[in-house]
Amino acid sequence: MSTLKIAAIAASMALGLSVGVYAAENQSDLRPKLGQPITPGDLKPWDITIFPDGTGLPAGSGTAVQGAPIFAQKCSACHGDNGKGGEAAPLTAGPPRATLDGGKTIANFWPYATTVFDFIRRAMPANAPKSLTDQEVYALTAYLLSLNKLIGETDTIDAKTLPQVKMPNAQNFIIRFPERI
Repeated sequence: MSTLKIAAIAASMALGLSVGVYAAENQSDLRPKLGQPITPGDLKPWDITIFPDGTGLPAGSGTAVQGAPIFAQKCSACHGDNGKGGEAAPLTAGPPRATLDGGKTIANFWPYATTVFDFIRRAMPANAPKSLTDQEVYALTAYLLSLNKLIGETDTIDAKTLPQVKMPNAQNFIIRFPERI
């Protein structure tokens, strides 16, 4: 290889390196000017995760008695009377049991009572997700836990009591990151 070719290769490498260094130092100038930074206020409506220990639960409370009419009005069309099943899956299959022979219901499948709240809040009713108030979600959660004989009909469910509800199938789940709970 001739000295001229080596010099040309070295010069092009030096030029490429200097352009790379310049780009790294002035990265903001090279980014596309799309969108805008997200603010905590923008994120808040979407940051609704509820953890098993109750972290993330909003203020409010509800009882099964309060949840029954809400369920009849907004849920029974799909889940049937008293959650026995309809177009959508049943939510109760009688007393809690350790097997799935009656299908996956709240009492025999869900590991945490807070997961029931989280799911209702995010996804129900199916035709209008995220349309329920926190009070309605607490009341519906209490109603469903009561139907599954996990709490009493007059027990109040709130941010303090909901994480304390012991779900019959919790021990059958392997927690991937237990330190995050």
